[in-house]
Amino acid sequence: MSRQPLTLLKSHFGYDRFRPLQEEIIAHVLLRKDTLVLMPTGGGKSLCYQLPALVFDGLTLVVSPLIALMKDQVDALNANGIAAEFINSTLSASDVARVQREAKSGRIKILYVAPERLAISGFRAFLATLSVSLIAVDEAHCISEWGHEFRPDYRNLKLLRHDFPEVPVIALTATATEKVRQDIIAELDLKQGQTFLASFNRPNLTYRVFPKRRAFSQLCGLLQHHKKESVIIYCFSRKKTEELVQDLSAEGFMALAYHAGLDHTVRKEAQEKFIHDETPIIVATIAFGMGIDKPDVRLVVHYDLPKSLEGYYQETGRAGRDDLPSECVLFYSYGDKAKQDYFIQQMENEAERKNAEEKLARMIAFCDLQTCRRQFLLAYFGEAAIEEYCRGCDICLSTKEEFDATEIAQKILSAVIRTGERFGMGHVIAVLRGQKNKRILELGHDQLSVYGIVNNFDDQELRTIFGLLLSKGLLVKQGDEYPTLAVTPMGRTFIKQRETLFLVRPKREVASVPAREKGLVDYDPGLFEHLRLLRKELADKRGVPPFVIFGDATLQQMAAVFPRSLEELSCIFGVGRAKLQQFGEPFLGVICDYMREHPHLTRQTPLPEGRRSRTTLRQGSTFDETRMLLLQKQSLQEIALRRGVKEERIIYHMERLVEAGEKLDIAYLMPLPARVNQIIAAFEKCGGTLLAPVMTLLGDGFSYEELRLVRLYLRQKER
Repeated sequence: MSRQPLTLLKSHFGYDRFRPLQEEIIAHVLLRKDTLVLMPTGGGKSLCYQLPALVFDGLTLVVSPLIALMKDQVDALNANGIAAEFINSTLSASDVARVQREAKSGRIKILYVAPERLAISGFRAFLATLSVSLIAVDEAHCISEWGHEFRPDYRNLKLLRHDFPEVPVIALTATATEKVRQDIIAELDLKQGQTFLASFNRPNLTYRVFPKRRAFSQLCGLLQHHKKESVIIYCFSRKKTEELVQDLSAEGFMALAYHAGLDHTVRKEAQEKFIHDETPIIVATIAFGMGIDKPDVRLVVHYDLPKSLEGYYQETGRAGRDDLPSECVLFYSYGDKAKQDYFIQQMENEAERKNAEEKLARMIAFCDLQTCRRQFLLAYFGEAAIEEYCRGCDICLSTKEEFDATEIAQKILSAVIRTGERFGMGHVIAVLRGQKNKRILELGHDQLSVYGIVNNFDDQELRTIFGLLLSKGLLVKQGDEYPTLAVTPMGRTFIKQRETLFLVRPKREVASVPAREKGLVDYDPGLFEHLRLLRKELADKRGVPPFVIFGDATLQQMAAVFPRSLEELSCIFGVGRAKLQQFGEPFLGVICDYMREHPHLTRQTPLPEGRRSRTTLRQGSTFDETRMLLLQKQSLQEIALRRGVKEERIIYHMERLVEAGEKLDIAYLMPLPARVNQIIAAFEKCGGTLLAPVMTLLGDGFSYEELRLVRLYLRQKER
């Protein structure tokens, strides 16, 4: 069988194309060079070492701290016809011996191991007997003391590098600041490697922050909207998880608790029931989720305030790992900050304490935002947003209302001045609301004329207005660690001249979620449900999670295309050779039976003959808007400007349109003929469609955008 990456991608994984950056990363790994990959959860990191493992002759060793995840990944690889095993503390001595024998015999392509094993001299001696071609370090941020999940066992990886100095290493992580990246490179001694930084944007996720008022009632509304779907709810404490499970059970929801204080057997059972679609809701502390590879979580709720944006991003990243629309909801009350502050103050190391305080401050700033939340998240990870309005957060989606803020603004600015411009937002709000806390009484601020003069706004609403006054330039923050508020010259003029002020804020709403798009395709929901039941039945027989059989996106496409033969079924996204052989007949049987019962049904989506796994795009989608501008013969620059995105994003739209069967006239966008001929010659010389080797051959005088345009032009000519 061919070892070409694209051929292996289709035959083993059922995909026709790589996700962004995967192709370039894999090409770099295949050159046997060290690699650092930063890619968001759900972005396809695992494929970056799993596919090279199929190309290399020897074994790929994967170091991962996620013991629960290892089994799921091995099950998924085996279902795709790839020989994989794991060694960790869950195996008996006899099972470990069996896996070691199979690894020595060369029957295993991918072996997962836990990092603590590397400290055992006997285990290192076993590894020395293997023909290791590639070492993959998953969750690589764990090696850094500056990471949010530092694990001392990861320092054992230095031993691995010492034992296999010539073997290339690929380190992968979903969250890493610049300081953590440098730490990873130094600790793993990544020699002359390359760092690949994928976009941290998860366009299929919608981020929402709701005031923590009547939170349980709002939560029940969200769960009703996501009935029969997988949901994770994060709480601050173990006690809260158990209380919330009791409350949800009383309301008729099936939910289980998960936290480190539970018996190991109870925890494992809860996790297994969730993964196997037997319990839809898990209420957990952050102990849950790191070992979960479940791609179809449709809702992640933070019932309490997370301690950092890194943690929040990683936890929300457990939603929608299959690229289908999913929700991330955070219930926010500034009072929750006190819980986090208490634990931060217990830290003895001053540097760690200051770092934790800074991270919490950024988390609070995210919650208090009056501008796009996605832009804020991306900026935190050093990435510029691609669009001014993301259309995927509550700020961008909410209807706005203008209100007369003259009186409340006067009161706020006066309170900042009366308290001496030496305090933060929380203290000033406490004064305005007439609270009798110790600090206010000690300072005599209960005697000020502004004390208790606001009773028609709650704390959260006041924080929103403070944010608006900051953005208007009437207030300014001073200092970094403990920022205080001051009134600007513009603010003083406003007070003095008693000007009128109108502000725009999101309309007051209860926690609700608008109807989401069904997914990548318009599909028959009845057939989809039948296919889900078959998937569950097959998964139970094999003792694997349902998503190991097929993901939701694959079932949705089946329920849109209605394939009538194994050949047509092989055209579906996610159906590789091994899965077609194992599961093709049962799924075809359900589809044919359903169509006999519903003779009026016609294909929701066409499947052109000979075309494999093309993506079907909705009318009126973002891709359709790009198509209309291409028909008008607008330049890439003009289209990007109109759409508010980068030119490379427009080329991505074009690639998706062509994959969906659209015939695009892009000749007018091509580089000069001489450059086109050079690029075509380079593709022919490299013998494939990978961009990285072509770019290397051509040199710096060409751009990736030019190469992608010419490749797209060639693909259309071949049809």
